[in-house]
Amino acid sequence: MRLLILGGTRFAGRAVVEAAQAEGIDVTTLNRGLSGRNAGGVRVLTADRTDPAALAGALGDQTWDAVIDTWSGAPKAVADGCAALAGRAGHYCYVSTISVYADPLPPQADEHAPLVDADPDRAEPLTDLADYPAVKRGAELAALRAFGDRALIARPGLILGPYENIGRLPWWLRRIERGGNVLAPGDPATPLQYIDVRDLAGWLVNAARRGLTGAFNLTGKPGHATMGELLDAAVEVIRTDAALVWIPQERVLDAGVSPWTELPIWLPRDPEYDNHNKVDSSAARETGLADRPVRETVAATWAWLQAEGDPPPRPGIGLDPAREQAVLNARDRLCPVRSALAPAPRAGPKLLRTFTLPDRTLLAKLRAHDRAGRPAARPPAAAAGPPVRRLCLEWRKRLPGCGRTGATVNDVEDYRLVVD
Repeated sequence: MRLLILGGTRFAGRAVVEAAQAEGIDVTTLNRGLSGRNAGGVRVLTADRTDPAALAGALGDQTWDAVIDTWSGAPKAVADGCAALAGRAGHYCYVSTISVYADPLPPQADEHAPLVDADPDRAEPLTDLADYPAVKRGAELAALRAFGDRALIARPGLILGPYENIGRLPWWLRRIERGGNVLAPGDPATPLQYIDVRDLAGWLVNAARRGLTGAFNLTGKPGHATMGELLDAAVEVIRTDAALVWIPQERVLDAGVSPWTELPIWLPRDPEYDNHNKVDSSAARETGLADRPVRETVAATWAWLQAEGDPPPRPGIGLDPAREQAVLNARDRLCPVRSALAPAPRAGPKLLRTFTLPDRTLLAKLRAHDRAGRPAARPPAAAAGPPVRRLCLEWRKRLPGCGRTGATVNDVEDYRLVVD
């Protein structure tokens, strides 16, 4: 199979090249040669695709069985590229996004959900992220116009994993590497729906080989992972003294912290956002899409950062340390915390998980555990599995006037299980 990849040096494009090479596919890439580096063993065509004459010169009279295009710029570049390739490629896959669905996104949105309006011949570059849905939808229309029933429209959701040049997961990993108390937003049980870039790339290559056509949502299963599982995995992989401090989402939002950007990946629990983590990707799953464990995504991203360094920073991604500390300090003023056991050091016991339960429910469970940390005859159900070495408690003392009228009792809301 002869495969042309338009791009191929950054994030999803780079992962597609690697997936195709792993399958023994004859790979050609076409890019400007200005960002990223081309993989060894591929044929490289160099051209600015926004220049139709340069594109035609680079393509020459070559033909391919399939094309995979990850372009995120003006739709006209896709229209011009498709016009040049329609007679020399058997199959065309455009990597779009679930952002092309119109707001408000319906629950369990599938490929038939309403779409934004767009122009396939738009030449203006993307300058405002608010235009991103229309730009990607315009490119979809350009691909469909040229290739018709030979076109595949892939609509991934949030993409994480190695080579991520947006900086979302890399920001969290670097923040946890710094250690100390880490502002963890909202409820750790908040579900995430994302796709590992390697799972995306593998599906795209397989779809090109099989000649799949039509539109497919490409996301993880709803609830495949949670925000807590993602950050716990990061703490486990990086092994610093970082301690996740879960702050209720109302306090985070009241402090003016922006979800998704200042605290990347995270969306608050709200009807406006919840449906973005409930997209229906069953059609793609019926064709072989699978999800790898969240820890594998975290570990591979961390290994890539260690080997190649950070991507260029993008404006607005990540929370300023001073602002983070201000939110943490405000939390401590409202509800002072004392820890019976410090976070596990690098060589110490392993921090399995941070759980958050309603305080009265947890107080009942704690009666099975004494204050010295000796294991109970029957440990809490959440501890099933490895033997409990000791229980680390975080006590939150609510004072009169700090959110509960006349409250003077000690309420235990968070606990950590530390095991051998």
